[in-house]
Amino acid sequence: MSTTTTAPRRTRELPPLMTLTDAAADRLRSLYAKGEQGKLLRIGVKTKGCSGLSYDMTWTDKAALTDEVVKDKGLTVLVDRKASLFLIGTVMDYEVKNLTSGFTFTNPNEKGRCGCGESFHV
Repeated sequence: MSTTTTAPRRTRELPPLMTLTDAAADRLRSLYAKGEQGKLLRIGVKTKGCSGLSYDMTWTDKAALTDEVVKDKGLTVLVDRKASLFLIGTVMDYEVKNLTSGFTFTNPNEKGRCGCGESFHV
């Protein structure tokens, strides 16, 4: 009688759903402390633009059952569960340039962006 055994399959650890840079954390702390006190930032994606998807950020009073809760640098950010597969491993930053300032996303799942940078595809 012959028996074969297989070694247990090693699973690799998934990257965090989303992380914040120090600049993004500082800006969020400022927003949470001022006009958005008591609210949470929800990040999602929606169909928009020439490449198909764009980042969507809204303020909410509480987490929905369909939200993933991301805690980083002492802050809480919500991610719409429908967007989580598009956002795994994303780094949220806050940039200040000569004429604009705002949150930016470095998303390892992006395969391309439109020319104006408003939308992306995976």
